[in-house]
Amino acid sequence: MFGRKKETLQEDVTSAAEQNHPYREGAKNRPTPKRKEREAARKRPLVVDDRKAAKQRAREERRKQAAIQHQAMLSGDEKHLPPRDRGPVRRFIRDYVDARWNVGEWLLPIMLVTLIVSYVRPNQWTLLVTFGLYLIVLAAIVDSVLVWRRMKKMLSGKYSAADLSGGGFYTFMRTFQLRRWRMPRPQVQRGEFPTA
Repeated sequence: MFGRKKETLQEDVTSAAEQNHPYREGAKNRPTPKRKEREAARKRPLVVDDRKAAKQRAREERRKQAAIQHQAMLSGDEKHLPPRDRGPVRRFIRDYVDARWNVGEWLLPIMLVTLIVSYVRPNQWTLLVTFGLYLIVLAAIVDSVLVWRRMKKMLSGKYSAADLSGGGFYTFMRTFQLRRWRMPRPQVQRGEFPTA
């Protein structure tokens, strides 16, 4: 049931015969490599001879890691996300913010309209629209602070203060982004609030 496979046994018998050692059942049937041999096999020069090739390999490795990380940002794969987005607390914050309508996500379109209005009709409308923009900015800040306080209350029983540190800024940044541009991409629909 837990025995070794026939091919492995045959290789061990052949290996032991080649090295003039008797084959023993359950033994490794090969000499232990010398320390010098193992160290020599692991040795690499500190400074490589071909620096151009080393740079090329390092660039390819960085490109491959960036591609894996980008794919994780799209799919929500926790294992390959950057450190700032990893962990159950950050996932909860993302899911909670993505499940609700936030005042901050309307800020960018409203600012664009304000800019267009100020160029097209620079009169009393500009002052009114600018004042409205400041009110919306204030409302968005208050909204994100209240959301973080609500989430912090939900999470504080389960996670330590160290786990929650930085969560307020993370919430603030996420609430001010348009849903379609958020990274990592939203993994929940509107109204699908997570449970702590």
